[in-house]
Amino acid sequence: MSKLILLDAGPLGMISHPRADRNRAILEWVILMMQRGHQIKVPEVSDYEVRRELIRSSRTLGLRRLDVLRKDLGFLPISSDAMLKAAELWAMVRKKGRPTAGDSELDADAILAAQALTVSTERDETVIATSCVKCVGESFTIIYGAYSRLLKLFQNCFATSAFHFQIKKMQIN
Repeated sequence: MSKLILLDAGPLGMISHPRADRNRAILEWVILMMQRGHQIKVPEVSDYEVRRELIRSSRTLGLRRLDVLRKDLGFLPISSDAMLKAAELWAMVRKKGRPTAGDSELDADAILAAQALTVSTERDETVIATSCVKCVGESFTIIYGAYSRLLKLFQNCFATSAFHFQIKKMQIN
C-alpha cells in the first residue's frame, strides 16, 4: 500500500540546501520512498517556513532547488478545512498545556498536523516526515489520539550526526 508522505520544514530544508550532499541520508530516503511507490508532497506550510529563511538570507540557489522540489514532488496547498482544523488543534494543545509555539505565533506545526489529518480522510495512510519528533510527535500525540490512532514509530529511522530522522505513521479511525 502506498503512503502519502508530507515533508516537514526540517527535511525539506535539508533536501533544498544547495549542498544537499551533506544531507545525503534524507535525499536517499526520499528517492527510496518514491521508488517504493510512495507519494511525497511539499506541504504549503513547510514550503513557507523554508522559503522565508531562504529569502531572508538571499539564498537564490536554495530557492531554485525548493521550486524544483515543489514542482517535481508535488505541492499540497493549505485548504480552508485544514486551517479550521489547525485552529482546533492550536486550541486543544493549549488547553492540555502542551503548546508547540507561543500564543501569538501562527504555529506551523498545528497547520502541518491539520493538513495531514484533512488529507488522511482521502487515503489510508499519511505520514509526516520530520527531523523534530518533539514538534509533531509529543505535543500532537494528544491530538492524534482524539482524531486518529497513532500506529507506531517507524523502526528504520535514519540517524546522522546532523539529525535524527523519524516518521510518525498515522491512520484515521
